[in-house]
Amino acid sequence: MAQSPAKPELILETVETPGEMLIRCIGKMTFTSADALRNTVRPLFPGTKRVVLDFKETTFLDSFGLGVLVGCYLSARRHDCQLRLINVNQQAQQIIRVTNLTYLIE
Repeated sequence: MAQSPAKPELILETVETPGEMLIRCIGKMTFTSADALRNTVRPLFPGTKRVVLDFKETTFLDSFGLGVLVGCYLSARRHDCQLRLINVNQQAQQIIRVTNLTYLIE
């Protein structure tokens, strides 16, 4: 019996709107999936001034995912770009608050 391909842990949907790029983060942002976010977000910075990550459908954020968010934030600042998070669930808010990174949340 052939196995079906594994469903990705994190799905990223990019929507371009006037003045910003919106990225819907669907699933878990962990050690195994955070590179997908990094590889999607960082190339956007030279060409856009605002990137918004929508966490409405993000079910889990671990410390490695948080580290990738911080790295993306620092890269955005170097390119004079604004990176913000919206619709952050309680679990992700708690890890962000504990690490004093609340400035990422809009």
